[in-house]
Amino acid sequence: MIKKASTRELYEEYRQHMRKLADVRASLALMQWDQETYLPVKGAGFRAQQVATLSEMAHELATADKLGNLLESLEGASGLNETEKKNIYLNREDFLKQKKYPSAFVRKMSETVSRSFNAWNLAKKENRFPLFEKELAELVELKKEETRILGYKEHPYDALMDEFEKGCTVKLLDKIFGDMLPKLRSILEKINQAKSSPDDSFLLNAYDKKKQWDFGMQVIAELGFDFEAGRQDISSHPFSTSFNKNDVRITTRIDENDFSSMLFSCIHETGHALYEQGLPESEYGLPSGEFASLGIHESQSRLWENHVGRSRAFWKFNYPLAKQQFPGAFDGISEDHFYKAINKVRPSLIRTESDELTYHFHVMIRYEIEKMLIGGELQTKDIPACWNEKYKQWLGVDVPDDKRGCLQDVHWSHGSFGYFPTYSLGSFYAAQFFKNAGIADTRLNDKMGNGDTTELLQWLRQRIHSQGRIWNSEEVCKIATGETLNVQYFLDYLLDKYSNIYEI
Repeated sequence: MIKKASTRELYEEYRQHMRKLADVRASLALMQWDQETYLPVKGAGFRAQQVATLSEMAHELATADKLGNLLESLEGASGLNETEKKNIYLNREDFLKQKKYPSAFVRKMSETVSRSFNAWNLAKKENRFPLFEKELAELVELKKEETRILGYKEHPYDALMDEFEKGCTVKLLDKIFGDMLPKLRSILEKINQAKSSPDDSFLLNAYDKKKQWDFGMQVIAELGFDFEAGRQDISSHPFSTSFNKNDVRITTRIDENDFSSMLFSCIHETGHALYEQGLPESEYGLPSGEFASLGIHESQSRLWENHVGRSRAFWKFNYPLAKQQFPGAFDGISEDHFYKAINKVRPSLIRTESDELTYHFHVMIRYEIEKMLIGGELQTKDIPACWNEKYKQWLGVDVPDDKRGCLQDVHWSHGSFGYFPTYSLGSFYAAQFFKNAGIADTRLNDKMGNGDTTELLQWLRQRIHSQGRIWNSEEVCKIATGETLNVQYFLDYLLDKYSNIYEI
């Protein structure tokens, strides 16, 4: 007589399967990280093939009949705690979704993304969108096909956004942007009418590349990034990736004529990395060991970049260190002047270097373009003209070339359609999280002024990082703050900050 496996034995078999899947995905991520950092030019062709092979292997593991049977057996089984039950529920949901994808589609998407990234890299270097357009057009058609595979109720773009932020729809985003942007425009108009504007010209002087790197590394360490569990490198577009909580990689880029560019990208990516380094190690490969959503992930990067990195308290400690690192660069510039300069509001071309207010116009423009591409209302060949028109309409700036226009972001070359809205959602969550962290610890700013962000990191670890993917974004927000997303926190934060800087 064959003994029937117990619930515990089945759960352990399920856990081992998911860890094997996580191992393959981590290997895939490592190859993609290498592709954007150290891969030799001639290696690109084989790398596309290798990435496609691993993507297909990951898909096979994610849709294996063995996994389906385990999940079915464990669904509703007695003897599981609440976290284990939620893992089974979420992985069952993932399994059914992955089952919709034909293996041939997965391989084709992976190969196309690899070619697309290489084409984007070349197009950006050559400053010529047409070098990217063919691969991008192919990728857009594949993403349209993906919406049909996944299914949707109202707009095809909903299917893609749901992959990054569960439950996010065009209807919801149109309302959020529709309500938010007029209020942001109102604040912007008041700033434009202010009597004076901070002089930030000193930030655009010459800053040595090596010194910028060293200062950035110093700041990253100060914020709590564990260099024994991660590293930073250079890439054409800053990003973060994680192979497990003990191996988290971030990248940055350096402009020797812009003090802010590298520094704030370092802090932004560190926010992502701190989240990954704070996930439960024992839950590797399971939903309980994964991040909640891209909106929550972006809340961490935006919180550290803006609420910490652009705060008065942060620079009370770090401005003297910056003056030591760059002798003479800040002569005659007071700490107050420096603080106002790094928070200057000015419509600009580059999203990653924009201020906290106009940043959301950048996000909205990309959202509108993606929505039109997936809905079939815009062709890829018409992207530059559409992009330039919207930048003139919303930000009042003339786009001089493709490099500073529609080629500036890496996301489309990765096939990450539906990602951009999470940047704005992340900013709104970040304001709510930071405000509540300050309520919980009334000495938070004083501690930051002494270079100590330990308590803030612990608050985030306890309420957000340790929760994994067991809860969705709104549930995480309620756990952390006692209420679901309330964008008023963000508006109050902006008004308080810019009223002080611009005396409006």
